[in-house]
Amino acid sequence: MIINIFCLWLTLFTAPLLMAQVKQKQATQKQPNIVFILADDLGYGDLGCYGSARIRTPHLDALAKSGVRFTRFYSGSTVCAPSRASLMTGQHTGHVSVRGNGEVPLSASDKILPQYLKEAGYTTGLFGKWGLGQKDTDGVPEKKGWDYFSGLLHHVEGHYQKPDSGWQIINGVSSRVAIPDSQFSNGWFTQEAKSFISNHTQQPFFVYLAFTLPHAELNVPGKYLDTYLNPSGKSIFEPEIAHVPGKHYGPQPFPKAAYAAMITQMDSYVGELVDLLKKKNLLDNTILIFTSDNGTHKEGGRIQDDIAFFKSSGEFRGAKRDLYEGGIRVPFIISWKNGLEKNIVKQDMGAFWDLLPTLGEMAGTKAIDKLDGISLLPALKGKNKVAHPPLYWEFYEGGFKQAVISGSWKAIRYYKGEEPSHTELYNLAADPSEKNNLALQNPEKRIELEAIMQKERTPSTNPLFKIK
Repeated sequence: MIINIFCLWLTLFTAPLLMAQVKQKQATQKQPNIVFILADDLGYGDLGCYGSARIRTPHLDALAKSGVRFTRFYSGSTVCAPSRASLMTGQHTGHVSVRGNGEVPLSASDKILPQYLKEAGYTTGLFGKWGLGQKDTDGVPEKKGWDYFSGLLHHVEGHYQKPDSGWQIINGVSSRVAIPDSQFSNGWFTQEAKSFISNHTQQPFFVYLAFTLPHAELNVPGKYLDTYLNPSGKSIFEPEIAHVPGKHYGPQPFPKAAYAAMITQMDSYVGELVDLLKKKNLLDNTILIFTSDNGTHKEGGRIQDDIAFFKSSGEFRGAKRDLYEGGIRVPFIISWKNGLEKNIVKQDMGAFWDLLPTLGEMAGTKAIDKLDGISLLPALKGKNKVAHPPLYWEFYEGGFKQAVISGSWKAIRYYKGEEPSHTELYNLAADPSEKNNLALQNPEKRIELEAIMQKERTPSTNPLFKIK
């Protein structure tokens, strides 16, 4: 009798504990939400956590401390469209269908990240610049796995900070909608993303928030610009060279102050998202990623001297449209409280085409074949450095060029017409600024990397991406 009473008491006492453990385990095993934030033309050195001494980015610096920050991460290309196509498809520019800027849509056969995530049970939302398919093409958002879309279809729409209209998926079709006159587009993108999150707290979601900051029109809300002006209303970064009226982009008397303010503006929006995720009790099981589509730019009134002033490319050579490190090495921050350690700095190599297999593994999608990328999860969770296959790029503006990174070695090959003209060779471990061309001293290494270029490239069927 006593034993039976004891057993009953033990059952009543332990059952709630066991149920709580089961519920906790289920919560831990629940698919993580994913919030992927992409900057437009943000340089490697433009964030405080990447060394900026002049631009204020407190929220992104905090995000880096809450997760993992990579110092050797690469964009898909040195300009917008192919970089984003690489991100979405898991392919580098030797294989992806979109290999240069212009309004080239993704093809019907391109299966991309949101489509894989939808198959795994995610609701998907795209907010901001798309640039991979206009209305009535195979690359339009509603044909590529996006349940919700509020943003811009065309690249040029994203050049300006206050367009009068954008696009939304309405009744299954991308349709033009008005943006209120008082609203900057990136504020609209952020509000739409926040509404999406608030309305989808009960199922896993994927948010892709593609800002048009800090590219390219230097136009920023006054509350952000004012923080970079002195009491007399002048830039704290004087002397400034004003961008005058009558050019492609609007005038800006303080280009340096405006550029810094646009990055602080974006940082503020990141803070809003983090605060919302906290409020909704979603932050612990949300993967937050921040990166940039390529290196910093010289547009909209911004000049080479401004890049040097801010050290926007860090210690690296070049900027947007270069295959030097300044054009393709970008910030990369990933935070996930339930799955990753805090305040980790990684020197492992990674690239945009790794993100589809990485997020696929994190989200529990089916195995994805025929990708150029690898999952970075072992690098994110492991203590030891993970060896990465060689990275490859090709670029068409100003004559065809190719680049390969294998270990610490990097080669850039230039073409004259259809034939190679010369190759530069750098040892990034000893010379991250790419000052010393070692091609003549190391012909065997040059030939080895040129062979990788040949192996990694499949000729494009699109006449726009022919070597010429």
